[in-house]
Amino acid sequence: MGTLAPASAPAVSSERILLVDDERRILNFVGRALRAEGFLVDAVDAGVEGLRLALEHQYDLVVLDLLMPDLDGKAVLRRLLTRKPEQAVIVLSALTDTASKVECLELGAEDYLAKPFSFEELLARVRARLRGVDRASTTILAAGRITLDLVRRRADVGTGPIALADREFLLLQELMKRAGRTVSKERLLSSVWGYHFDPGSNVVDVYVRRLRAKLGSEAITTVRGEGYRIDAT
Repeated sequence: MGTLAPASAPAVSSERILLVDDERRILNFVGRALRAEGFLVDAVDAGVEGLRLALEHQYDLVVLDLLMPDLDGKAVLRRLLTRKPEQAVIVLSALTDTASKVECLELGAEDYLAKPFSFEELLARVRARLRGVDRASTTILAAGRITLDLVRRRADVGTGPIALADREFLLLQELMKRAGRTVSKERLLSSVWGYHFDPGSNVVDVYVRRLRAKLGSEAITTVRGEGYRIDAT
């Protein structure tokens, strides 16, 4: 088992993809097709080798199978994103159950495509993910030890990506856009909830508590009688 078709040294402007799948037929077919589209492709047929390459090299995208004999794809995904949380991953698997899809997405996969698949659909998803990677470089908010990825909608306080519910993300985004300044509850209700809640509602307090539980108790400061603040430094 090992590397089947390593890519040559990539050109600066070329996008590099790692395929990890123990089915050689899939590797050969997808690898050839992606190379024909102009991508640089490394293809490996083992989870351990795929994880090693993903950790040692820079890839714009990893396309990962789940059912592999030496190290299953979920373990590869978990270990990879623990070390490199910014890595974009598409799962390509014969497992079609909802539980597997949800688990992989919660682990941090960007997308999940079930086998059998059409190459046209895979290519569309690959291009969409790569566009997302390009946008991510200019859509990161940072305040103190908190970073917020506006594309993937994840926060990080130095311990790895933290999944956020929609309202949690919007609330944190609003506070981080105004880092160093106190943001009133009324403004937060307007920007995050669109005044669907009465200004006397405690919904802002509830979501601030949820964010503190995920980011740390000191992440958001309460300014009594005024609102909330995230420190800029």
